[in-house]
Amino acid sequence: MRLGIMGGTFDPIHYGHLYVAENARLQFQLDQTLFVPNRIPAHKKTYAVSSAEHRFAMTRLAIADNPCFQPSRVELDRPGPSYAVETLRLLRQTYPDAELFFITGLDAVIEIATWRRHEEVLQLCAFIAAPRPGLSPKTLQERLPAYALQRVRLLEGHHLAISSTDIRDSVRRGLSIRYLTPDPVVEYIRQNRLYLSDTG
Repeated sequence: MRLGIMGGTFDPIHYGHLYVAENARLQFQLDQTLFVPNRIPAHKKTYAVSSAEHRFAMTRLAIADNPCFQPSRVELDRPGPSYAVETLRLLRQTYPDAELFFITGLDAVIEIATWRRHEEVLQLCAFIAAPRPGLSPKTLQERLPAYALQRVRLLEGHHLAISSTDIRDSVRRGLSIRYLTPDPVVEYIRQNRLYLSDTG
């Protein structure tokens, strides 16, 4: 089994996340992709993150129509910050025979050496690096040692210029977010009055 892992704050999840996950599924023949909302992001955010339950609910709604996508509470149901190495250890126990692929942006991949227990992370999974504007794949050769490069696969395709920050800002300003995130997520945000204040 080839298992993708798509982690993030997902505050809110949007079409940029979904496009990358689907592209990775097709290009690397992934059997299933888990969407893993962070409980407490390991890297400090500059705003008050929405509750874990809101973010999980939006993730579940966004991927409900794709049978190859599944939401996971693996980070939400454990205490403390969300570190990739701990998540991967748990997923390795749950899926002992799976080949794990961590899907994230090229900007995150070039910083792997700063991740907690990054050498163990690289043993537990391979990385699928999605394009980011202003970053060339050559940056990987410049920033990563050879042992890390061997565990990175480049994802072909476009970068969708959608960000959760922009969506939250649009909601606060009373602008439409339709076509930035799936309609059920748009409705969930409206019903729960999310992102109407500067604190998230």
